[in-house]
Amino acid sequence: MKTRHTHSAVIAAAMTMISLSACGESEPLLTQRDWNADNLYFASSDMQKQDIFYKPQVGCVGDPMPFFDPVARDFKILYLQDYRPNGETYHPIWAVSTSDAVSYTSMGELIPTGSVNELDAAIGTGSTIYDNGVYYTFYTGHASNTAHTGGILEGVMLATSTDFRNWTKDRSLLITGADGYDTRDFRDPFVFKGDDGLFHMLVSTRSNGKGVIAEYVSGNLRDWRDNGVFMTMMWDRFYECPDLFKMGDWWYLVYSEQHSAIRRVQYFKGRTIEELKACTANDAGIWPDDHEGFLDSRGLYAGKTASDGTDRYIWGWCGTRAGSNNLSSLDWAGNLVAHKLVQHPDGTLTLAEAPSMASAFGPANALADFRLSGEDHKLMPRLGYTNRVTMTVTLDNPEERFGISLSRGSDSDSYYTMVVNPEGNGRRKINLENEGPGGEGFIGNADGYLFAQPADGVYHITMVNDNSVVTLYINDNAAFTTRLYGIARNCWSVNSYGADITVSDITVSSR
Repeated sequence: MKTRHTHSAVIAAAMTMISLSACGESEPLLTQRDWNADNLYFASSDMQKQDIFYKPQVGCVGDPMPFFDPVARDFKILYLQDYRPNGETYHPIWAVSTSDAVSYTSMGELIPTGSVNELDAAIGTGSTIYDNGVYYTFYTGHASNTAHTGGILEGVMLATSTDFRNWTKDRSLLITGADGYDTRDFRDPFVFKGDDGLFHMLVSTRSNGKGVIAEYVSGNLRDWRDNGVFMTMMWDRFYECPDLFKMGDWWYLVYSEQHSAIRRVQYFKGRTIEELKACTANDAGIWPDDHEGFLDSRGLYAGKTASDGTDRYIWGWCGTRAGSNNLSSLDWAGNLVAHKLVQHPDGTLTLAEAPSMASAFGPANALADFRLSGEDHKLMPRLGYTNRVTMTVTLDNPEERFGISLSRGSDSDSYYTMVVNPEGNGRRKINLENEGPGGEGFIGNADGYLFAQPADGVYHITMVNDNSVVTLYINDNAAFTTRLYGIARNCWSVNSYGADITVSDITVSSR
C-alpha cells in the first residue's frame, strides 16, 4: 500500500495553538479546524468510547454469549474479555446489558478465570439459562497446563448466581470428552430446555477425528448423561459457538465455521429438529438458501442469538486489524456488533439493523439527489465518528455495479470501497476493495456472500458506523460488516463503474 498524503501543513495548522498575547497573561487557545473548508484526507483515529458497536474501555470483546433475562426483562451479553496483552490466565467472562441492542451498560467482570493450574485457566464460550430462581452459566474451561488436569485440555464447567452479579463456580460439575469424544476439543456448550421438559446441552467436539455436535441431557442442570451425537459436521469443517432455537415454524442452528477458507457465521434450518440434523448427515450439504447459510461477511464472527419474545438478535464480534492497517487480517476479538434476524416466508434468514438504531442518532440531515454516469463518483461531506446513512441507489441497467467508498478525500492516493458487484445468474456480492492510484484491489479477508439481485435495480441502503466498525444493509436481504480505519472526519463517496445511476433519499445523522 502506498503512503497517503496527509497534507501535513494543513493538519499542523489545524492543531497549532494561537500564540500568547504580548503581555503573556492570556491562556493559549486551540485553533479549531473548519471541517467544511476543504475535503482533504485526514488521518483520524478511533475514539476511546464506542457504544453502538460496544467496546470496553480496556481491551476488546471476544465471543458473545447473549441471554434474555426473564427477571430484569433485558438482554445480558456475556463475553470473553480480551485484555491485550492477556496474562497467564485469560478471557474472564464480562457482560453488558441492553434493552434494544443499541445502547449498552457495562456490568464488568462476572466470572473470573481459575488459577494457572486449573482447567479454567482460560475461559471459552458458553451459554446461560435461568431456572427456578437461579442463573446457570455453562462455559468452556481451557487448561494451560494439562499435567494438572489429568491430560484434559477442554471441558464444560459451571457457575451460578441468584442476582446475575455475584457468581459462584460449581467445581462439582465437569463434563469432558473422556466418554468417547475429543478431550482436547470439547467446548462451546449451549443449553436449552426442550419440548420434552428436559434440559439439553450441545457441545462442539470431535468423534473419531470428525467434527460433531454432541448432546447431553439433564433433568436438573447438574446431572448430565451423554445422549450421543446430535449432528455431524460436514467434511473437515468445525462448527464453533452452536446456537439452537425455534423461530416461527422453523428450527435453526446458527454456528461459526472455523475453517480458514470460510470463517463466517452460518446457519441450517429444518421444519423439525430431525430435519435440521439431516442437513449434514453423511455430509449431505443441505443448505438453507442459495448462499450456504452465510449471514454476514468475514467481518462478523462468533455470532449467537437471543430473543425477547418479539425480536431475535444476533451478536458477534468484528475484529480489529493489526496496526490499524486496513489491509491487515482481522484479529481475534474487537467490537460487539448486533443485528436483527429477519425471517422470510420460506424460512430463510437475513440480517437488518436493530429497530432502535435510528432513534439512537440525532436529527437526520437530508442531502440532494444526484445522478452519476459512466466512470464517476460523487464526493460527500465529512462524516462524524458515529454515523447512520440512508439512501436509495437505482441502476438504469440492473446488471451494472456501484460502490460506496469510505476513508476518502479529494487528494487520496487510495481509499476503501464496498463494491456491490454482479456475480452472474441474477446474484450479487459485496466486495471490499482498496481503490485509487495507490490501491491494491480486492481485499480477500473481508468479502461478503452471494445474494439475490433486485430485479428492478433498486437498492435501499442503510449504513451504520461506530468509528472504524461499519455495517452496510441492503433491502433487508444482505448485511456486510467490516473494519475500516479512517472513516471518522473524512469524506465518503458513491461511485458508478460505467453505469447510469440515481442516488436519492439521502440522509446522514450522527451522534
